[in-house]
Amino acid sequence: VVFGTVLFGRMHGGSGADRAMGLFMNTLPVRLDVDGTGVGESVRRTHARLAELLTHEHAPLALAQRCSGVAAPAPLFGALLNYRHNTLAALQGAVGDDVPGGIEWLGAQERTNYPLSLSVEDCEEALGLTAQVSGPVSAERICGYMQHALEHLAELLERSPHTPVRELEILPAAERGYLLEELNRTEAAYPSERCIHELFEAQVRRAPEAVALVHENERLSYGELNARANRLAHHLIALGVRPDQPVGICVERSAAMVVGLLAILKAGGAYVPLDAAYPGARLRQILGEAAPRLVLADAAG
Repeated sequence: VVFGTVLFGRMHGGSGADRAMGLFMNTLPVRLDVDGTGVGESVRRTHARLAELLTHEHAPLALAQRCSGVAAPAPLFGALLNYRHNTLAALQGAVGDDVPGGIEWLGAQERTNYPLSLSVEDCEEALGLTAQVSGPVSAERICGYMQHALEHLAELLERSPHTPVRELEILPAAERGYLLEELNRTEAAYPSERCIHELFEAQVRRAPEAVALVHENERLSYGELNARANRLAHHLIALGVRPDQPVGICVERSAAMVVGLLAILKAGGAYVPLDAAYPGARLRQILGEAAPRLVLADAAG
């Protein structure tokens, strides 16, 4: 994982006419290891790498690009992390009482050239997060991820520092529940007394011209798919396939695979899926245990 880090972003200011404000910052890439390393060791490594970067704090980004080995125009990194010393008043868009007369504060906006820019606001008495993102994910959501990850990181550092860093939780409980439970509420009532191929045939009667299957440049309507499956089913019956008899099928993912599965079901058999990518010993084991009467196969199978 490579992201950019802003080494220095402090705002300097005096008072009255002597006030001088400037943006003094530099951006250098940092590489993090998200492997089996424990969170404690990972934090120590990251701290050491950031400390080493201080010797390069004045190096231009163009030099970092050349040294990285990442060929232009590919970006060196796509996320920016900025640690800023600030004040609560500045974050809230306020100004001090020493603003010269005739100056009115209208507001301010930040912009970034990176898909993701995350700033840690160090106000001495408090810490905050500011995110700027482009795309469908909201900045509030990104901050929620970061807050949850930091809270979980602090908990692991205290209780279980050897936990692999890749197991660090980034999803808040509410969003985890939404993704795993709410979006997966796909229960539907189906007639339990009817088989899959019978439900398919009912759809054929309702909409025979509707597109049932698309594979690359091939498109089959429900009627066409049903006709192909019927022809193959009659052939299987003629070869001796009986109800509940296992029939192997070893074909590439294609329209022929779906035709074969439907045909086996229509003939009354039970299909035994065989993946041609499996080792030969595994395929022989499956065939030996299932003992199918027939195996449908294409060139790959």
